[in-house]
Amino acid sequence: MKRLIIASTSTLHRQSYLHYLLPELKRHFNQCKELLFLPYARPGGASHEAYTSAVQKALAPLGIKVWGIQEYDDPVKAIQETSALFTGGGNTFLLVKQLHDLELLGALRSAINGGTPYLGTSAGSNICGISMQTTNDMPIVYPSSFETLGIVPFNINPHYLDPQPDSQHMGETREERIKEFHTYNSIPVVGLREGSWLKVKGDDISLEGTHSARVFEQNKKPYEIPLGSSLNNFIN
Repeated sequence: MKRLIIASTSTLHRQSYLHYLLPELKRHFNQCKELLFLPYARPGGASHEAYTSAVQKALAPLGIKVWGIQEYDDPVKAIQETSALFTGGGNTFLLVKQLHDLELLGALRSAINGGTPYLGTSAGSNICGISMQTTNDMPIVYPSSFETLGIVPFNINPHYLDPQPDSQHMGETREERIKEFHTYNSIPVVGLREGSWLKVKGDDISLEGTHSARVFEQNKKPYEIPLGSSLNNFIN
C-alpha cells in the first residue's frame, strides 16, 4: 500500500528544518529505523553532504538513521533495499535531471508503489505528480524529460500563493502561471499552501495541515478543497 507525505515546504517561518512536520513524521515512519535521503535538488547550491547532514539532525529526535544516496555505488539498489525514502526541496529542474540521468525514476516508483514510506517536500513533492511543469523554480539545467513519478494523478504547485490585491508585484500570479500551463496541458494542478500536505494511503489522497488547497482544472474555475477532505472526491 502506498504511503506518502507530500508537503508544500520543509520549513515554516522561524521554525527549524522539518519541525512542523515531526508529529506527522513520527506516525508516518513509525516502523522505520533508517531512511534514504535524496539530496539532488541542492537548495542554494548546498552540497549533498551538507544537505544530508541537515536532515540527519532534523530526524534525530525520531531515532531515525539517515543515509544520503550519494554514499552508495549503486543508487538503484539503495532505493530497492531501504525502509523509507525522503526527497528534499531545492531546484526541481536539477532534481529531475539527476533522476533521469541516473535512471532512478523507475526504482523510486516501484519502491513507493510497493509500500516504502515516502516523504517529499517542495521539489520532492513536485516529482510525485505527472510532470514537473508546474514548479516555481528557475531552469538552471535541462532535464531530458519533464516526466516525473506520476504517483498522484495531477501536478503539484508547492508554496502556492494567493493573489494579493494591494501587491506592487507586476509579474504573473501563481494562478496566472497555472492558467498558462492549462492552455497546452489538461493535467489538474493542486496548489499547496505553506503548512499543508497531502497524505496518501493506498489510493486515498487527503489534505492535511493548516490551509485549504486550491485546485485548477483546464476550462474550469479554480476551487478550494477544505482540510481533511479526500481529493478523490473532487478531482476528476
